Amino acid sequence: MGDVLSLVEQVERSVDKQQAEKLVQKMHKGKGFNLEDFREQLVQMRSMGGIASMLDKLPGMSQVPEAAKSQFNDKELKRLEAIITSMTYQERRHPDIINGSRRRRIANGSGTQVQDVNKLLKQFTQMQKMMKKMGKGGLARMMRGMKGRMPPGMSF
Repeated sequence: MGDVLSLVEQVERSVDKQQAEKLVQKMHKGKGFNLEDFREQLVQMRSMGGIASMLDKLPGMSQVPEAAKSQFNDKELKRLEAIITSMTYQERRHPDIINGSRRRRIANGSGTQVQDVNKLLKQFTQMQKMMKKMGKGGLARMMRGMKGRMPPGMSF
């Protein structure tokens, strides 16, 4: 079953409730999920022990091969945060203004490659779409759709 209880307790201790509420309100109003929000989520994830620590506490993760688990490393979180921090305030708020020369400057400032910046922007776009769906009541629909694929004992 994993250690869901300790994961919930850890989230309650680590997550800034006001910040989380602000994000929920922003999603409900239909205002965009931006890179600043994404960076805040990365910081909170790192403060809870990183992705690997959180995944270990989820049900069914003991059956996932080690090779798959090793794909989730915390160095990646730090690198993503460095890329976002290298952006200007305007770029974080409006990522669509990031053109080729800005991508080079961001890559140089974060000590990464332009491909890494492109990868982050692509991941962010996917996450933004997912957040938009969740804001429109898509989370409940998504959970109902996953019902048949959840491990025994987990239901919504």
